[in-house]
Amino acid sequence: MSDAPVDNAALQELREIMGEEFDLLVEVFVTDSAKRLDAIEQAIEQNDAESLKTTAHGFKGSALNISAARLTALCRELEDMGRSHQLAGAADTLAAVRDEYQAVKDYLLAL
Repeated sequence: MSDAPVDNAALQELREIMGEEFDLLVEVFVTDSAKRLDAIEQAIEQNDAESLKTTAHGFKGSALNISAARLTALCRELEDMGRSHQLAGAADTLAAVRDEYQAVKDYLLAL
């Protein structure tokens, strides 16, 4: 299922390794991601490239941990925008991140 927002095989392996802690991982991912999205939006609105870079970097790591490749790539784009202080288009990328995050969240919560 290549259209899935998460690599299901990698996620199942993680679930086997973590056991009962897997549900906590999902809960923390969902909660923290919502906060990170708000922080990214605020950084973009305030033209704060450093905060954008830092927050997007953290979000990228979380997305990578749960094998969400497209979300990871989008967060990397935001991180790179912050690193280069080129925030043109960041709001559009954030919209794509929000959409992809929702798909990942829905997928995880349906497990």
